[in-house]
Amino acid sequence: MNYRHAFHAGNHADVFKHAVLLALCDTLVAKPSPCFALDTHAGRGLYRLDEGEARRTGEAAEGVEALMRRASVPAALARYREAIGVCRAAHGDAAYPGSPWLLAHALRTQDRIACCELQVDEADALRRQLGADPRVGVHQRDGYAAIGALLPPRSEGVRIGRGLVLVDPPYEAQRAEFDPALAALREGLGRWPQGMFVLWYPIKQRATVQPFLRRAAHLPAKSVLCAELMVRPEESALRMNGSGLLLCNAPWRFERLLEGLLPALQSTLATRGGGHRVQWLRAPDA
Repeated sequence: MNYRHAFHAGNHADVFKHAVLLALCDTLVAKPSPCFALDTHAGRGLYRLDEGEARRTGEAAEGVEALMRRASVPAALARYREAIGVCRAAHGDAAYPGSPWLLAHALRTQDRIACCELQVDEADALRRQLGADPRVGVHQRDGYAAIGALLPPRSEGVRIGRGLVLVDPPYEAQRAEFDPALAALREGLGRWPQGMFVLWYPIKQRATVQPFLRRAAHLPAKSVLCAELMVRPEESALRMNGSGLLLCNAPWRFERLLEGLLPALQSTLATRGGGHRVQWLRAPDA
């Protein structure tokens, strides 16, 4: 696999998934007990938008840079914008934090984070970025396999009851990725049924996504919630017009937060049409 997330760092999908990730972290740290986060496809943790792959694609211009150019943002996006500001204060105005950096920023000293990255050079870069943090373990390994190996989580032999698993695959072949992703969620929920599981997916053509969502509704979770953000109409199979997040065991009333966040994201990022939706595939009391 030759995928490099640096080509897409800071694009509309990153803004969406990372804003939601921070909101989930905030629900975790609202309680005093320790929590655990597993990032199965972690990447390098920190990107520069003014050089290399990110500069070649320019995708961040309609993503994080569009948000940061605004004099003010809707209240629902303030948390995400604050995190970007902290990252840039430490690493420069062209820096963009990946999910490992955001997890380390949002969680506490008593919490633990495991980050998996298959590509050697990306994993090495992640170690240089976060390896000195005692809360963070960097694993150069397949993220799907790590779900079976690292769950349920333990710290010093004590099982950690709360936390989340972020599954953010590259989708180099979109339909082919759905099968292993759903299988990983199924295994993870079996091993850690109280954990929150979050799967990101791209949207090019709706016909490709619908069978996946029908299958996701039957995952062995207490609830399955779907949130999608479209930044342009679904008219081209050659580009990503939007993306979605599948949330298993979402926090109580988290759909209300999403119903405030998604319109704010659409108004900031959608350049030509677009839309959003929040839908229970399986409601908590079902």
